Amino acid sequence: MKKLINDPATVLPDALAGFAAAHPGLAVDLTARVIARADRPGRPKVALVSGGGSGHEPLHAGFVGPGMLDAACPGEIFTSPVPDQVLTAIRTVEQGRGVLLVVKNYTGDVMNFRLAAELADEQGIEVRTVLVDDDVAVEDSTWTAGRRGTGATVLVEKAAGALAERGAGLDEVAALAARVNAASRSFAIALTAATVPAAGRPGF
Repeated sequence: MKKLINDPATVLPDALAGFAAAHPGLAVDLTARVIARADRPGRPKVALVSGGGSGHEPLHAGFVGPGMLDAACPGEIFTSPVPDQVLTAIRTVEQGRGVLLVVKNYTGDVMNFRLAAELADEQGIEVRTVLVDDDVAVEDSTWTAGRRGTGATVLVEKAAGALAERGAGLDEVAALAARVNAASRSFAIALTAATVPAAGRPGF
């Protein structure tokens, strides 16, 4: 796959600036690196926040909108978003009914979203987390922290997002998200190695 890149050091800022220009209906904070719904639902609702390393588009920025995510926080290429970034996303969309974090099972994502949840809790924001771990290809791998979160992430975001949009409470939304994840399995394969822009060559 070929990409048009101005500078490997500015891939994410450039992508976010392009995303903001293409989607004026979304609120894109280029400084905080948070993409959020610009519209507010007619009544307060449970907010959904997710994120992860860039390079996996359209996850997660492409799924911000009614009935899905309220905010996404993209990290650098194949790198988790930092806790302050996740906390900003939480604070941006929280409406008093709590926030559900949809987190893929990667060490950096799990750690940074957990730290953000703890910081939010200290500020009086109720947060629940659902860990997505559907990829059975690496269930017993030496190189991973168990099954990775991959394709089921979209299903979790859609089902939980739709329920939240209907006005369900945080516990109910979190329970459905966990149930969708538990019923989902995938097997990830790659036809070629990925190339991180800063490295400029395939990873293996």
